[in-house]
Amino acid sequence: MPPGTRFREMDWFLLGVALVVCLVGLAEIYSTTQNQLHFAGMHMRQLAWIGIGLLVMLIVARIDYHWLLDQWVWLYLGTVALLGSVFFVGTVKFGARRWLEVGGQTFQVSELAKWAIIIVLAKYFGDLRSETLTLKDVAKVAVLTGVPLALIAAQPDLGTALTLVPIAAVGVFLAGLRWKHIAAFALAAVLLMPASWFFLLKDYQRQRLVTFANPTADVRGSGYQTMQSKIAVGSGGFWGKGMGEGSQNQLGFIPVRHAEFVFAAYAEEQGFLGVLLALGVYLILLLRLLHNVETAPDRGGAFLVAGVAGLLLFHLMVNVGMVIGLMPVTGIPLPLMSYGGSATISTFMMLGLVMSVRMRRFVNL
Repeated sequence: MPPGTRFREMDWFLLGVALVVCLVGLAEIYSTTQNQLHFAGMHMRQLAWIGIGLLVMLIVARIDYHWLLDQWVWLYLGTVALLGSVFFVGTVKFGARRWLEVGGQTFQVSELAKWAIIIVLAKYFGDLRSETLTLKDVAKVAVLTGVPLALIAAQPDLGTALTLVPIAAVGVFLAGLRWKHIAAFALAAVLLMPASWFFLLKDYQRQRLVTFANPTADVRGSGYQTMQSKIAVGSGGFWGKGMGEGSQNQLGFIPVRHAEFVFAAYAEEQGFLGVLLALGVYLILLLRLLHNVETAPDRGGAFLVAGVAGLLLFHLMVNVGMVIGLMPVTGIPLPLMSYGGSATISTFMMLGLVMSVRMRRFVNL
């Protein structure tokens, strides 16, 4: 069968839904930056990132995911090496060392780590043949996930580091984690919280949690982002103020409104109805991913797609929760809507994994 024929088997519906989200994001990025000279043209740069992301997705889709699973050792070691190199040759922005410079452009290595960990854990879970996980299995997953997680958290980037957790969590759940083990892990997490507060979290991270508990305590300081975001969401009402008409957005009260808080600007301008429509599109995207889990030809493929679905769901819940004050403020972007080259390309890379599984769901392909 000619190599290009397989592209007919791509999930074009999934790609169409993803592009709808991209278009909504482009419109809102334009709205948030049209009156800012230093941010002018960001929607065009985002469009370029989407184009590059689509190309990368097609390249990844063309690669047989079985081959990628077999390369898990090299992918894992390479990712850990890149994360480690950030501490020596990385670019510092906003007080953190998270980026590597390639060809004059900076790339956030932790975004690549998400993609690699999805493959690594899919390989591990796919090779298991027992119906339930043992504690030894869970310990191996914890080590595989914990090393890159610790390196990302040390950059420091705790928000991105935590995005590796849902990938592992979805895997262990689908692989058959026993309920007594779930209860034990939950109890351990609760008991470790005090130690984490004093020994793991940095001062600004503790402040974010304090602000999350009581955002009105410092509305001009640490609570400013949350309060302005909630004001924007509330002021949108049911119908919204219209594209380019949101006062919180256009007057610059919403922080980083083209990136992490793009959904707050969107909610102000499109209202509750627009929010429902956007969340409905995301729901369709997630349901389509679950459909691809069910139709995957083997365990490895199913765990690949499940990892992508779990990660995107986590991003959606944390970002939207942050915008409405139900989650602490983090740097976790809204998939395909927030401005950002690394995150956009990373998301399309993960969709490429889904397409690779989809295109090989029939034995005779």
